[in-house]
Order: sequence, then C-alpha cells, then structure tokens
Amino acid sequence: MVQIANPIYDVVFKYLMNDEKLAKLLLSAIIGEEVVSLKLRPTEHQFPVGKALMVMRMDFSARIRYANGEEQLVILELQKAKLATDIMRFRRYLGEQYRNKNNVVQEPAEEYAQRKALPILSIYFLGHKLDHITAPVIRINRSYTDAATGEVLQGREIFIESLTHDSIIIQIPYLTGRRRNELEQLLSLFDQSFINEDRHLLNIEESEVPKRYRALLRRLQQAVAEPEVREIMDAEDDLIEEFEDYQRMIAEKERELFEKEQRISQKDHELSQKDHELSQKDQALSQKDQALSQKDHELSQKDKELQKKLEQLRRVAVTLTKAGQTREEVAAILGIELEELNDLLL
Repeated sequence: MVQIANPIYDVVFKYLMNDEKLAKLLLSAIIGEEVVSLKLRPTEHQFPVGKALMVMRMDFSARIRYANGEEQLVILELQKAKLATDIMRFRRYLGEQYRNKNNVVQEPAEEYAQRKALPILSIYFLGHKLDHITAPVIRINRSYTDAATGEVLQGREIFIESLTHDSIIIQIPYLTGRRRNELEQLLSLFDQSFINEDRHLLNIEESEVPKRYRALLRRLQQAVAEPEVREIMDAEDDLIEEFEDYQRMIAEKERELFEKEQRISQKDHELSQKDHELSQKDQALSQKDQALSQKDHELSQKDKELQKKLEQLRRVAVTLTKAGQTREEVAAILGIELEELNDLLL
C-alpha cells in the first residue's frame, strides 16, 4: 500500500501532466491510440484564484498514430471539473477553440497552400455523476451515416471534421470498484474511495496498477512531498468550501423567494375568490334592487288605478248628490261607508 497525492485536485493533476512522458502515457491509454508527440499549448484564459490556484484546463497539440499506421495532428482539450455547474465553462472553452485562428495548419497544394482546421478531441474528468449514464469512461465517437439506408459511410470530410468533434468523459465517482480492463485499472489512481483521513491523499494498492503505468503512481507519490502542492490543495479546499457555501446561500435565497412567491400567489388566489364572492353579492343585490324597482313600479301602477277608480266614484257620488239623493242613499248605492263617501266628496 502506497500513499499518493489525490489527482482530483487541480494542482496535483497539473503536476502529473507537466511530465510530458507521463502525460503521453496517460492520454494514450485514455484515447486508445498512441500519442506520438505532445506539446502544451498556451491557454489564453486561466483564472487565478487567490495567489496560485488555477481553474483546471490544459490544451495540447498532439500527434496521434492509429493502428493502421496513419498519423494525425489534433488539439487535445483536457478539462477537469469537480462541480456540475462547470458545464457552461466547458461550452465557453469549446467556443474559444473553434474561434481560435491558430487552430489551423497549412497544407501544400498545387496552386496555393490550404488552411485546414485541426480536429478537436475533448477529454473531461468529472468529479460528479451524470444524470443517467453510470459507465466510468464514455467515448463519444462520431460516425457518418447515410440517412436513407442507415449505412455507415467510410472516409472523412474536412468540412465535417472542422465542425464536429469526438469526446471522452471520465466519471470519477463511478471508478470505484471498476477494474474491468487496463484503462479502468490505471484510472484507479483517481478512485476517491481510497481517500484516507487526509483527503489530499489516496491509499493505493500498487499491485492493482498495471506495471507499465506505475510511473504515474511514482509521480503522484513525489507530489506528496512537494510543500507548494500541499499548500495549493489547501487553497483549493478553501475555494470549494466557499463556493459551496455560496451555492447553499443562493439555494436558500431561491427557496425563500419561491416560498414568498407561493404566499403571494395564495393571497392573490384568496383575493380573487373574495372578489368573485363580492361580485356574486353585488349581482344578488342588483337583482334585489331590480325586484324592488319592479314592485315599486307595480305599486305605482296600482296606486294610479286606485286613484282613477276613486275619481270615478267621486264623480258618480257628485252626480247622485246633485240629483237629490242623500249622502246615506249615495253611500248605499255605491256600496261604501258614509265616512268614506264624506272623504271622497271633500
């Protein structure tokens, strides 16, 4: 059992990859083809955090030799992320690679040299899990297909190669217990289940690492003795802790905002219900007012009819009185009381 510096830390991973021979060894194993030569390219956008910590991104110009003997110059974009939120950073860096005018080569031609875009191969080391796929190593290899027949087309076109790229994704959390092939045995150097009490260190069983890759293990052992490496690992821990605190704070604020919006929505709903109830009450009162108005109109009509009848009785009573009838006789003829007749004749 040996102790190595934990390569999930950016500073340790960079320390490992700064050895060109070991970088070629690791990348050849991951790509599955021989990396003949490797040159670290200047990365324009590295973001300093504190005094020394860098966001992990490394770009290489690599010459790859395939099994058929063919060689190809490609851009290897190597990125490592601890957090799922880094996906937008990956997209931004890819955009930079496609825009970079230096990512071309001049190819001789009969009339004039042609500019050809270098193919891009992206390798991602993820410290988090994807949502659906549990394979530790995922290869995304493009193929050309006839849309009508489904036939896989042979050959490569510069146009297509310049606008698309292959990728390899390594999910570090799924490396635990996976030793199905030599690559997974090599990647056991990243297995976080081997963390001891100090999370900066991993306890590795040397016999589980294939012999031809044990130089990588030795390099990670050396990193343990580097004071600067240990110091920057501490800084990375502080940074991640602060970032996670910041994310928790944002999540809490978003939760509070959501709850406030829910309460406001509930109050709006209650007010809407009250408005509806008031509207119904107003409608009921309006109907009552209409009914009362109708009754007033009916009473007014009845009053007019009554006044008309009284006027007719009065005229008859006056006529009978003038004809010599006594008031008692007139009251008897009209079928009313004498007092009512007297009131009528006032």
